[in-house]
Amino acid sequence: MRKVIVLSLALLLLIGFAGIASSQQKLDFKVSGMIDMLAILNRNVPDAVPGSDYIPAYLASPLFGGFAEYQPGGKVFDKKRSWVMSRGILNFDMSYGKEVTGRIAFEMDSDRWGEGDGYRNRMGMWGTDRAAVEVKNVYLSFGVPGVPVPIQITAGTQPFVTRPVLNYTDGPGVAADIKIDPASIKLAWYKALENEDYASDDADVYHLNIRVPVEKVTIGGFVSHYNMNTYPFSPSFTSAPSYRSDMTWYGIYADGKVGPVGLTFDFVYDRGKVEGRGAKVTARDVKYRGFIIRGMIDYPWEKFNFGLGGMYASGADTKKTSAKGLPGDLVAYGTGAASTKVGSYVVPPLAEHTYMDEALVFYGTGGPGITRGAPNNYGSSSGTAMTRGSYGGTWFAKAYASFKATPWYTVKLQGLYIGDTTKHGNTIGTARKLTGQLRDDSTIGWEFDIFNDIQIYKNLMWRVGAGILFAGDAMEYWNSTLSKNEDPKNPWAIVTRLIYTF
Repeated sequence: MRKVIVLSLALLLLIGFAGIASSQQKLDFKVSGMIDMLAILNRNVPDAVPGSDYIPAYLASPLFGGFAEYQPGGKVFDKKRSWVMSRGILNFDMSYGKEVTGRIAFEMDSDRWGEGDGYRNRMGMWGTDRAAVEVKNVYLSFGVPGVPVPIQITAGTQPFVTRPVLNYTDGPGVAADIKIDPASIKLAWYKALENEDYASDDADVYHLNIRVPVEKVTIGGFVSHYNMNTYPFSPSFTSAPSYRSDMTWYGIYADGKVGPVGLTFDFVYDRGKVEGRGAKVTARDVKYRGFIIRGMIDYPWEKFNFGLGGMYASGADTKKTSAKGLPGDLVAYGTGAASTKVGSYVVPPLAEHTYMDEALVFYGTGGPGITRGAPNNYGSSSGTAMTRGSYGGTWFAKAYASFKATPWYTVKLQGLYIGDTTKHGNTIGTARKLTGQLRDDSTIGWEFDIFNDIQIYKNLMWRVGAGILFAGDAMEYWNSTLSKNEDPKNPWAIVTRLIYTF
């Protein structure tokens, strides 16, 4: 906190010594936003939204809130479901010239039309008049006067975006965007958690991102460090936290075009540990070492676009970690040993990262923005702890092609092979050997998707997608009642999304 105060004072002195007088300019006021409506029909596709502080670092299925309902014996296993959901976003942008701007953004959600209560994300309750309006962003942004290079300061609750494979998080902080040709540099500090003001129990995020254009390709690298003195995140004013964690994500990336070919590339490596505090101080530390590599290439030809891509995210070894990834826990494989290392790629707490154009059924996305990450399907980030997210413990290879048949209609087809990278266990499935130990399989399955984009009006789009996952051995579940492994029926999903932007 002392560093933050010193930096703030230095910034104020810089502005003061610049001696610039405020200019009288007319206020420019703009309103923008989005309203959508999703209709979803699926089978054996879970809503893997974590509901506990004790979130699995690699085995999504046993401990995700409500996931047991989708396994053998659960009330949703092999059954079809359908529901409607919607979202509204309203942005107010105010600016005085290019020097000072501000944004206030609201978000309104309905997770299910016909909801039975009026709490967060419940504007779909019959009778409405609910407290469903969320404050998403409130920040100001201004150029720093009197310096030889352009510097833009943004302060307030703002988007923190690294790369889609890692995180999108809204939160309070201060960021500086610096332009030193040809490089663009972002320096930022965010306050993720503040418990007792007098104790070292808060969580801070420090971020550095550098981007350099090389012809038509932008090459970049970043470092994001999370100093989490309370882990998992939990506001507590009566007792000291049981754990702390220091985690750093290192990444390199590239976006752009080489000739007619478009490309995107990401490599992210996570490194850190979780250790005990207070009564847990004697527990063994758990190290985190994971990585992801993802690349896509696109080749446009007349009205067609052809693409190839792949992703590999490291998985955990169940002989080295518990599903929780916390010190003092026994490993998941059942050897009686204490957890020592999480080798799965993990994402930070509250790292929304399910907006990639991956696959409709397994990864919960597929066609550009058709589901906006809801439902989260077989993986998700948590608001309180690190998880494997949508990627950890899996890999895929895929091919796709799209055709713009008319100015208002585009169709896209894609196919993926999805594999499992967890060792001595499976990332999703819970199948066991005759000895009772977790079984290790390699194939999650083959997924095939089709997407249709229909431009009804300039600002009104209708997207329709359908997909099926032909599940492999790594998707089998252990039925504890019958003491045997069971195959689910092949998961599938049909999703439509009507989107109005303004």
